[in-house]
This record gives sequence, C-alpha cells and structure tokens, in this order.
Amino acid sequence: MNMEKKKKFDGTEVEVVGADYEEGIPEGSYQWRSKMRNREEMLKFIKTSGRYFYDPEPFGSEKRKNPA
Repeated sequence: MNMEKKKKFDGTEVEVVGADYEEGIPEGSYQWRSKMRNREEMLKFIKTSGRYFYDPEPFGSEKRKNPA
C-alpha cells in the first residue's frame, strides 16, 4: 500500500493512502455496442446514461438529502 505524508489544516502531519492505480493510457476504447444484444438494449443504455448526466433532477447517490 502506498502511504504519503500530508499536512492537516492545523499543521500536523498524518499518513494517508496515496494513489493506487496503474499509470499509463488505455489500450483501446470501451466498445459498449458489442455488449448489447439488440437495438432496444442500446436505446435503454443511452437513455439511462443520458438521464444520469443531463437530468436536472439528480437521483441515486448524487441526490442531496438536504438542499444546499
């Protein structure tokens, strides 16, 4: 595990878990179309992913319990 030393707001040093990923670039793009069996599944995937990113009313883990 990669541990790094960081300073807190009060100036004391603490150890935190550092970056835990493999550096580099992806070898290829995500071929989401090949995972779908038919046109209806493709349309459903596009509609739900579009709703997640562009819907003015958030849902799921993105929804705030108390408004800002």
